Amino acid sequence: MARIRLVAGFLTVGLWTLLSRIFGFVRDVMMAAFLGAGPVTDAFFVAFSLPNMFRRFFAEGAFNFAFVPIFAKKHEAGEGAEAFARDAFWGMAALLLVFSTLAIIAMPLLVWAMAAGFAQDERFDMAVLFGRVAFPYIFFISLVALLSGMLNAVGRFTAAAAAPVLLNVVFVVAMILADRAGWPMGLTLSWAVPVAGVAQLVLLWVAVQRAGFAMRFRRPRLTPELKRLAVIAAPAVLAGGVVQINLLVGRQVASFTENAVSWLSYADRLYQLPLGVVGIAVGVVLLPELSRRLRAGDADAGQHSFNRGLEFALFLTLPAAVALVVIAAPIVSVLFGRGAWTAADTDATALALAVYAMGLPAFVLHKVLQPLYYARHDTRRPFKYALVSMVVNAVVAIGLMPFIGFIAAALATSVAAWVMVWQLWAGSRGMGREAQLDAQMRARLWRMVLAAALMGAVLYGLSAVFDEWLVLSGKRYLALLVIILGGSGVYLGLAQLIGAFSLGEMRAALKRSRAE
Repeated sequence: MARIRLVAGFLTVGLWTLLSRIFGFVRDVMMAAFLGAGPVTDAFFVAFSLPNMFRRFFAEGAFNFAFVPIFAKKHEAGEGAEAFARDAFWGMAALLLVFSTLAIIAMPLLVWAMAAGFAQDERFDMAVLFGRVAFPYIFFISLVALLSGMLNAVGRFTAAAAAPVLLNVVFVVAMILADRAGWPMGLTLSWAVPVAGVAQLVLLWVAVQRAGFAMRFRRPRLTPELKRLAVIAAPAVLAGGVVQINLLVGRQVASFTENAVSWLSYADRLYQLPLGVVGIAVGVVLLPELSRRLRAGDADAGQHSFNRGLEFALFLTLPAAVALVVIAAPIVSVLFGRGAWTAADTDATALALAVYAMGLPAFVLHKVLQPLYYARHDTRRPFKYALVSMVVNAVVAIGLMPFIGFIAAALATSVAAWVMVWQLWAGSRGMGREAQLDAQMRARLWRMVLAAALMGAVLYGLSAVFDEWLVLSGKRYLALLVIILGGSGVYLGLAQLIGAFSLGEMRAALKRSRAE
């Protein structure tokens, strides 16, 4: 029953994240058609990445990795979890208000730090304007991340997983309105960012209230518990900062090539689909689960939770990575090839997607391995590992840029991700039984790899068969669908046949997920 409950949690978060990514694809397809990969798109992507960059290490990453284990343990023990959460919420709100104000004032400096190549043309001023409009998003989405952590810690995954859908819905509506009313598309998209943040915060606020937590205003104060939280979170904040430096290096490399920021951003959106559906789902469910098991001293249950998270992640990630490498060009061409989009945009974006996809398993494994550390309040070692990863990223990106151009940024990201995973895995060897592979995981791993490899061969053959259909406007969607469904069918059939997964377990988990 514990196995089914855990997988049901993964599926609940994963299915809502999948819905969000589907709306995200609609958003990206519309952006590609309206704007293509031109200067407005470059400027918007940089502006939008600024609040998201700070969010990832300031809230969702560092703060939540420290907050969730403490809150989960307090809630389970009945030790004032609600009061702790209220102090953290209003303290974070005060800090974010000051930080957002300063960032808006310093926006030209932030844009230059993100994309110095923009200073040479019109993209710089547009990025500064778009950034000032969009940056307040960090205030709302960081508070959303904290409320999401509360809900996830008590096993309520639906509202937190559904919130990102609102972001993409708001984007789609904004583009439709801008097109019909004649509003400037880039500026309209920028205004849609904070509006989406407000919508997500309202949704999560209501969900937390329904979960029984009263988050009424409390004057911000630095309590002893918040001091302890800050001590635990500080190394994770620094580790998150290091990860964002990797992104900064990539943006800087890309900013000196016209349209490269857009190419990398569109490719990033595509490989973020499996990363979001699988990696985020596993990370969200696994951290509070491991925290509870460690508190209870249940090593067997802790090992089970870690292995089922790892198994679920690899079962879905390995075929996704193979597919994104083998049929990168058809995917990009069919999804984005219309309107202002060009054949050169397809070639460059497909190359970036394939390179990112080679690092996809590492990006997901990162999400699975990190909770082993954060559930133990160990944020120092991940920070040290992130520093090494940062150096590797910078050396590869900057060192190879003169030889292979903008694609060095994507290659550096994938190489650094694998270096990070290797360090996390090596460091977890001394953690005890919870971090060890069990017999089921060892037996299924090689079977997953084999099924994914054979699926890749089938995808290659299908793409060759339907090559002519993929360029015909009336048939390309059907052709891509046939290729994807054919590959998926082969993978699932082989995986079931050779024992890479259990269909019975998956059905039971789906039933439980629907019931919850």
